[in-house]
Parts: sequence; structure tokens; C-alpha cells
Amino acid sequence: MDEFEVIADPVRRALIERLARGPARVVDLAADHPISRPAISRHLRVLGEAGMTTVVDQGRERHYELVPGALAPVRAWLDAVDSEVVEPRFDDRHLDALDLEVRRTVRERGQRDAEADSLDSASTQQDSASRHKETG
Repeated sequence: MDEFEVIADPVRRALIERLARGPARVVDLAADHPISRPAISRHLRVLGEAGMTTVVDQGRERHYELVPGALAPVRAWLDAVDSEVVEPRFDDRHLDALDLEVRRTVRERGQRDAEADSLDSASTQQDSASRHKETG
């Protein structure tokens, strides 16, 4: 069973999370779940077969530990996928600044166009008045 099949089960993921905090006995792990100790033992066996946990005998007790780096293949896959994700070239801050600049430019052009129209109108009126005097 590969790493992804192992972590697909929510109970095994919870066991991994618990063992990441330190070694634990089956009875301690079973106390955290609404399933039996034998069921927890089966999940621990699957984790062990996948190379994610080890068992350390301490006297009459067996303590399960998470193997350091056991999730490295999962992490490597996630990193590879994450590196392929295309980041947006511009964040909202840049787009907001662009929007502000476009609005300012449109407003300024509108004012310049209005001034130019006003000057054109005044020039046209002067030309008309000059022609009227000449032909008058």
C-alpha cells in the first residue's frame, strides 16, 4: 500500500497527527477514537507496513512512533504540484492601482477634451464674427 492509500483513511490520518506529537500506546490511541483497540491495532499495522510507524518495546508496553520523514513522498508530490500552480502575475493591490490610474487618466482626458471643445467653440465664434464684419 502506498503512502496516499495509507493517508486516505481519516483514522490513520488522525493517528499520524497524534504520533507526530510523540510516541503512544495502543490503549492511549484507542481512547481518542470511537473504535475498538483491535481496529486501532489494524490501522497501526497498515501504518507500520507502509513504513510510517515503528514499535518500541518498553518493558511490557509497546509504544508506536512516527518514522521521521515517512511522509516525504507525499510532501514531495505536494511540492511538485504546488510549484506547477501558476501564480497570478498581479495581485489585487496592483490591479487597484491600475484601476485608479485609468480612472484618473479618463477624467483628465475628459477635462482636456472639454477645454479643447470650449477653445474650438470660442475660435469658431471669433471666426464667424470676423467674417461677419468683413462681409458686413
